[in-house]
Amino acid sequence: MSAPLSTTRAIGLVAGREFQTQVQKKSFLISNAIILVAIVAGIVAMSVFGGGDEERPTVGIVGTPSLSTTLGALGDATGSPLEISELPDADAGRTQIAAGELEVALIPGDDGSVVALTESDIDSTLKTLIDAAVAQEAQSAALTGQGVDPAEIAAAAAQATVTVEAIDPPDPEQGERMILAIVAVILLYMQILMFGMYVAMGVVEEKSSRVVELLLSTLRPLQLLWGKILGIGAVGLLQLAAYGVVGVGAALATDTLTITGTAISVFAGTLGWFVLGFAFFAVLYAAAGSMVSRQEDVNSTSGPLMFIILAMFFAAFSSIDDPEATWSTVLSWIPPFSAILMPLRIAAGVASPFQIVGTIVLMVAVTALLGLVAAKIYQRSILRIGRTVTWKEALGR
Repeated sequence: MSAPLSTTRAIGLVAGREFQTQVQKKSFLISNAIILVAIVAGIVAMSVFGGGDEERPTVGIVGTPSLSTTLGALGDATGSPLEISELPDADAGRTQIAAGELEVALIPGDDGSVVALTESDIDSTLKTLIDAAVAQEAQSAALTGQGVDPAEIAAAAAQATVTVEAIDPPDPEQGERMILAIVAVILLYMQILMFGMYVAMGVVEEKSSRVVELLLSTLRPLQLLWGKILGIGAVGLLQLAAYGVVGVGAALATDTLTITGTAISVFAGTLGWFVLGFAFFAVLYAAAGSMVSRQEDVNSTSGPLMFIILAMFFAAFSSIDDPEATWSTVLSWIPPFSAILMPLRIAAGVASPFQIVGTIVLMVAVTALLGLVAAKIYQRSILRIGRTVTWKEALGR
């Protein structure tokens, strides 16, 4: 007679079976391959169509090199750089404008005036730059005529600068942090909900087919429970990790994301909080699944869990614009809301180390207590075939 399996060995065997069953499904492999390709394609499309440099306005100038220099310097200083070229004469300017090679051709006159040739109209920003450059050239010419060196005037004006000192300077990473926060919230919501339901459906499938009776002839109920949770949870973690590695890698490679350290830390934190959030709900989904004997009855016992996950999702999205709001901070301490609000706060850069560690400890403690209750329900319900087990029967002494 063979020796009974140790608890660790039994849980490991069940977890391995669950993991292999899930990852070997063609639907799982094909759907994830499509999603990964879509992630890369979407990020590349964003980089190509949304992240490129704007085309510079093209300006041609007949003679007057100083006007070219002044106009180019003004464009760079105002954040509106120009593509400037020299023209041999006005006819060349007209020809290039008609061919669409230039937007504006500037033809200086003898009295300091300038004629701006264009096909139909001049952009208001470009017109302002041209007006300022022409006025500056006229001023320099007038100063030179009065025996004053314009360079000295310019040097004196350059020293009279204004230094801006902000009490609360803007975070240059805020935009990218917000994107990371939104992605983390969506992924956590989808993964926790989907793989929690996988646990419940798996329990019901074994119970309705009476496979559980065969399994429990060699395994204890808690060994089967934790093996199933660990196996399915490992699949969820692997899937989330694949999405994160491909998504973050593609975003960094295409410069869609430039905050490498923050992106990696948010990715790692999302994986960690998925483990905590999944563990919290998986024990409850397993208990809910053990109370029914048909797949169509799962929603009757797991419905409240879905409402809680939806509440977490809407709470997280409501706090994206203001993650430091008092209600969001308080709610992030309450399990299971911590599992989706804390990754958001971490991505936004507003979570302190004390908050992170404190919420993790609370999440683990509450999950452990719920695990004891869920294990009791599972043990009392898993072998009751037929009608749905009531909460009173499942929790009764």
